Amino acid sequence: MSFFINDAWAAGAPQAGGDPLLSFLPLVLIFVVFYFLLIRPQTKRAKEHRAMVAALAKGDEVVTNGGLAGQVAEVGENFVLVEVAGNVQVRVQKQAVATVLPKGTLKSL
Repeated sequence: MSFFINDAWAAGAPQAGGDPLLSFLPLVLIFVVFYFLLIRPQTKRAKEHRAMVAALAKGDEVVTNGGLAGQVAEVGENFVLVEVAGNVQVRVQKQAVATVLPKGTLKSL
């Protein structure tokens, strides 16, 4: 039967592992790469968005996450009233404001 199946011979005793700190080095390197490529830029972007939302004022031209573009008519604690056309106002959450456009970007409402 040894023609099809090789005989299993006992292997020598396993060698003692090297430095345990060295075995964790790849895991630490992966975490560092994830921090600089994923975590850090995302927190920076979130911080910039919070600052932009806190600085909203009446008259700012904004675009919401849903794609509505308009001028801020009123700023509340949690909501913003955005005028999208003449006498057409939409109340949206402050966090739904995606960007603040430069003044004069939109036509006058």
